[in-house]
Order: sequence, then C-alpha cells, then structure tokens
Amino acid sequence: MGIIHQELLDKLKEITEEEQNILSGNSTVARDLYTSEKDFVIDSKKMLAKGKLIDVRTHTRFVHFPKHKHNYIEIIYMVSGSTTHIINDNSKVVLNQGDMLFLNQNAYQEILPAGLEDIAINFIVLTEFFDVAFQMLDGENLLKNFLVDSLRQDNKTAGYMYFKVADVLPVQNLIENMIWSILNEQVNKRKINQTTMGLLFLQLLNYTDKIEQVEDDPYDNYLTLSVLRHIEENYRDSNLTVLAKDLNQPIYLLSRLVKRSTGYTYKELLQRKRFQKAVELLGNTTLSVNDIISAVGYDNTSYFHKIFREKYNMSPRQYRTMKQQEQ
Repeated sequence: MGIIHQELLDKLKEITEEEQNILSGNSTVARDLYTSEKDFVIDSKKMLAKGKLIDVRTHTRFVHFPKHKHNYIEIIYMVSGSTTHIINDNSKVVLNQGDMLFLNQNAYQEILPAGLEDIAINFIVLTEFFDVAFQMLDGENLLKNFLVDSLRQDNKTAGYMYFKVADVLPVQNLIENMIWSILNEQVNKRKINQTTMGLLFLQLLNYTDKIEQVEDDPYDNYLTLSVLRHIEENYRDSNLTVLAKDLNQPIYLLSRLVKRSTGYTYKELLQRKRFQKAVELLGNTTLSVNDIISAVGYDNTSYFHKIFREKYNMSPRQYRTMKQQEQ
C-alpha cells in the first residue's frame, strides 16, 4: 500500500474551497476553473503558474467529474481509498491506494464521485518536463513510447497506462518524494523532480507485469523516437537530411510524420531542445552568453537574442539574473 506520511496525508485530505462549494449545494463541476473553451479540455494555463512545468493538486471529491481531456499529461496517484475512471468511453479503471494512472492529451476521461477518504493526487505535467526522464531511458520500451505518444496531436492516439504498484516500495518512495518537493517549493526542485521522474520510470520498467496499457503504431513510434533521439544527442549540429538518409526515408515523408506525430516541425523540435539547453547553461554555469549561443548550435547571435526574447519576454542576461536571484 501507499506510504504517504500522516502529516502530508492530513494536508492532502483538507477540503478545498471548490469541494466546500459542492458540499454546499453546487452539484456540478465549475468548468470555468478548468477551461475557457466550449469543449471540456482542461487547460494547463489554468492549472499551472507561468513558467512551471509540473504541479500537483488533489482530485475534486463529492461530484461526478464529466468527460474531459487535458492539453497536458496527467498522472494520477491514489493516496488513499479508490476512484473509478471511464477512459475513452469504454475502459473502466478502478484506482486503489498506491496505484497510478498515466493519461496522454488525447485520452478522454470521466470520473465517478469520490468520497471523503478517497484522496487522489493529480500531477499536471507539460511534455518539456520529461526531457530528463527521456534521456535516462535506454533503448525502446513502453514508457519511452508513451512519452512519444504524449507529443502526438492525432486524436486516434488516446493512450493510457495503469500501474498496479501499491506493493512496490521504491516506486511509492519516489512518488512521495516528488509530491513533498512540489508542495514545499524545494530549492532546485525542477532538476530534482525531473530526475526523480526519470528514476520513477526506471523503477516502473522493472515491474512491467504490473502495467496495463493501450498500444499504438510501433513503426511510427520507432521513426519518431529516432528523430527525437537524434535531436537529443546531436542538437548542436542536427541535420534532418542526414537522418532521413540514415533511416532510409524520403525527407518529405519523415518531415510529415514528425509534424503529424508531435504537432511540431523538425525545426521547431530542434529549436525547443536548443533553447532548453541554453536556459540550463544560463542558470547553472558562468559561461558567457556568446559561448552558450555557440554551444547550442547557433552562429547568428542576433537571431538567437531575437527568438529568446520572443520565448521568454527577456534577454538572456536578464534570464540569468532572474535565475540567480531565485537560488
């Protein structure tokens, strides 16, 4: 069973303002707390503070949570009691204490009412958060495939994974560590939590007999993984033409697959990785800005400064100063 310490459990059991409104007579979910759109797609901008890649919240109890999707990856961890989830209209998953459920952005979910003792933690996770975990996973495996699928924009890929790991102590410890770190605003928490997620995935791979999942097209996954791995390992001088030749694929077909699978062009994925590395170097090293620009593969410093300001609303030097003040 789960091993959440009593002090943390008491904090998680507290009735929220939203739940108090439900208990006072509001019998439906307040959709405006979750989305501004007509379709019920829970918006990460409503759930995450600006600049955050991950956060946690307790699942809303005492009410039927209607069919919805998320524009982020949701990881549900059952702290105590149980919750019943209807996924993609036809799969019923009952989460018991210590179980986990991973949902990608295209999976529909509906949740039956939970009682006072049914405490579930929802991890709200943007795909960028998984960059470290992705690097820690070697070879082809179901968790790496799930991360690739999480980038897909195609509604046909509505994957989920259900982990029956209540009796796996290392998994339970890692989850509790991550919950504690997020709730307590720990110093260096982003790197700690990203690494902890990678360690969690490595542990889960030791217990594949406890995982239920929905499979997706393995060949598309293989090609998409190959592109993402190439960018991950060769972001400084990554070249789609060379990669297409190595994979024996016409470049236009590979470009189309990458766009269809991830929702991003190859150029956008490469830029995303380069800027992820650039902000890491700005925050954690004393390298000059020009050295960092060169290290991540840009020759044109003016172009880098222009794109950086568009992405972060500040210059690289201002970003470094902000990170130094946070430490």
